Amino acid sequence: MNATAAPTPFSTLIRTASHEQHTEAETSTFMSDLLGGRLGVDAYTRYTEQLWFVYRALEEGAQALRSDPVAGPFIRPELMRTAELERDLAHLRGAGWREGLEPLPATAAYAARVAECARTWPAGYVAHHYTRYLGDLSGGQIIRDKAERTWGFARKGDGVRFYVFEEIANPASFKRDYRELLDAVNADDLEKQRIVDECKRAFALNTAVFRELGEVFPLSA
Repeated sequence: MNATAAPTPFSTLIRTASHEQHTEAETSTFMSDLLGGRLGVDAYTRYTEQLWFVYRALEEGAQALRSDPVAGPFIRPELMRTAELERDLAHLRGAGWREGLEPLPATAAYAARVAECARTWPAGYVAHHYTRYLGDLSGGQIIRDKAERTWGFARKGDGVRFYVFEEIANPASFKRDYRELLDAVNADDLEKQRIVDECKRAFALNTAVFRELGEVFPLSA
């Protein structure tokens, strides 16, 4: 009897399937300019504002999903970012930071999709959860380091708290555990494929936000 090859773990499938979009998002002109120190702190502030709209949608939807068999295991309080984003925005924009705060059209579309998945499709919510939080724990640390050096924020202090996960002592171990949750996700193969497709959609929505930010902050020739 031929031994059948072990199926590819879902966490690997999801990572490789979204690799192309991930690279596209990371290498967007806006992000390259921001990380290259070619944009001012106002661009960083505007980016942080957009994140607030997305994470609010992600985290307001989380409470209702705590007991959901698919999304429930992923709802971890130590990941929540809204409070940290609000501290950062108060530092960047001042006490009245909410005044005049508007999402870009692409941000509004992204947040609306996250909220829709939270309400109607827990497995789709997992796709958005994965693309955001695992990205924050990985590449987000590069952004924090650059922001501290470029605009003089205190190390892991106000202005970059979004990137600081105080309650996660060992990010590498946390990411391993998270991938095990993905591998054990309560979904059949068809649903898993839909989750992968939603991951790709999440990256596309994120890239659209970068594109619009790039239009707001073009580098003068």
